[in-house]
This record gives sequence, structure tokens and C-alpha cells, in this order.
Amino acid sequence: MVKPRFSLLLLLFVGSIMAAYYWSQPSLPAQADYYPVGRDINPFTLTDGDGKPFTAANLAGHWTFLFIGYTYCPDVCPTALADLRSIYPELKKIEPSSQVVFVSADPQRDDSARLKSYTTFFHPEFKAATGPHRALFPLVRNLGLVYSIVESERKDYLIDHSASIVLINPEGKLVAMFRPKVAPGEVAHVDMQTMVSDFARIVRLADE
Repeated sequence: MVKPRFSLLLLLFVGSIMAAYYWSQPSLPAQADYYPVGRDINPFTLTDGDGKPFTAANLAGHWTFLFIGYTYCPDVCPTALADLRSIYPELKKIEPSSQVVFVSADPQRDDSARLKSYTTFFHPEFKAATGPHRALFPLVRNLGLVYSIVESERKDYLIDHSASIVLINPEGKLVAMFRPKVAPGEVAHVDMQTMVSDFARIVRLADE
């Protein structure tokens, strides 16, 4: 017969081991929509800021922060790029392979030269790409994002688009989506410091 004192000690010992195990596990992202297994991204072909093909091969081996927009965007896009520039050193410190990719949903006005000039203004390492809508629509939808052209007959038309930033892992799978904060009177934007901390958690989870 097991003595009560021994049973208590045994339970305490087992409990301490279990607690140590759980405390050692990396915590899940605090706010990002996280997909542990990763979601497949279908093959695609766009054109980058140098006029070269931009495909899934450009994502391989990198942690990619990707968002859609257009260079004539009056608020969300410049805000996002400026925010990403401010935390880019932190992202690179967490994972040196990190890259930022801006996909334009406005191929009519955003040619390669304009795209490169636009992203380089924010950071010389930021990448940009676009393509015909027949290539853009499937990719954007595949990433869980959306866009639509408003009053396309006007020369100065606007484009409604997602303000979320998606994270693609080095295997080319979608692993997280960072959704923007939306407050009255403010430009929708992703909280950068939360994204940095969540990214660190996701990288640690991937290394487990």
C-alpha cells in the first residue's frame, strides 16, 4: 500500500515536471491569425521592380512579409511601408532571411520602374511586384486578401484593398496574417511591435 505522504510527493514531482515542460514551450502568437501547418500558395507569376519574373521561387528561403496596395494609395500603403521600415532591423535580427514584398493591385499605372522607385524610397531592400489582374486576383484571394477598383473609368481612380500583412515561411507556405487596427479617424494599420513579438514566437515555434 502506497503511503499518503509518498503519493503526495509523487504528485508534486510529476506536476513540477509537467509545469517545467509547458513553461519551456514557446507561446503562441498573441494577435496574429496563426496557421501552424501552413497554407499552400498556388503557383503564380508576377513581374518585379527590375522587370524580372517574380514567382514562388522568390519566396523560398525567406520569411516574407507581404501586403497588397498601389503606389497612388493616399494613406494605408505609405503608412504600412513607413511602419515596416521602422521595424525592419528588428525583423532581420530575429531572422536574417526576412524580406518585405509589396504587391501592387494597380498594374495599369504601376510599372516596374515606378514600383522600384516607390519601395526604394522607403527601403532599398524592399521588393515590389505586380502583374495582370488575371494573375493578381487568384494570388490575392489565395492569400486571404482582397482588392477592388473604385470608379475605374476615372483617371485618378482609387483601389480598395486589404490592410493586413501576411507572413510566408521559407517553405513558401502562408503561416500567419496580421490584421490592422481600425480606429475612427485613423488610418488602418498593423501594430508593428505586436507583429515583431508574434514573429519571434512563430520563428521559435518553427524551430521546435
